[in-house]
Amino acid sequence: MESVCLDTGVLIEYFRKKEKKNTFLYRLAAYFGFKVSAITKYEFERGLKQEDAFWEEFFAQTEILPFDGECAKIASSIYQKLKKENKLISADDILIAATAISNELPLANFNVDHFERVDGLKLIRSTDSFEN
Repeated sequence: MESVCLDTGVLIEYFRKKEKKNTFLYRLAAYFGFKVSAITKYEFERGLKQEDAFWEEFFAQTEILPFDGECAKIASSIYQKLKKENKLISADDILIAATAISNELPLANFNVDHFERVDGLKLIRSTDSFEN
């Protein structure tokens, strides 16, 4: 099964919605394995008000991709290009995008306006169809 890197917004939508079957994460689960950047895990967990057994188990079973030297090199390049074009996105988004690129994974996300600015980043949008 192909893997996908999950952006923080995908996790937040699942966390907030009562009907889990109507979430992007639920749809993705039928077609992809999940990986999460360390930055995404950080963004998500900093917003939790208390420990949550579901999310502890989710992160325990999901590969957490480290932000390493290769990611740093890619992130620096993304930052420089976007700054030159006056199209900067948040630092966290740059780090997440760099991690996905470094690991040759598509990024599942809702923030298409920001992430589509990043060259070489394959996006999976909530509006995409995954059926063959």
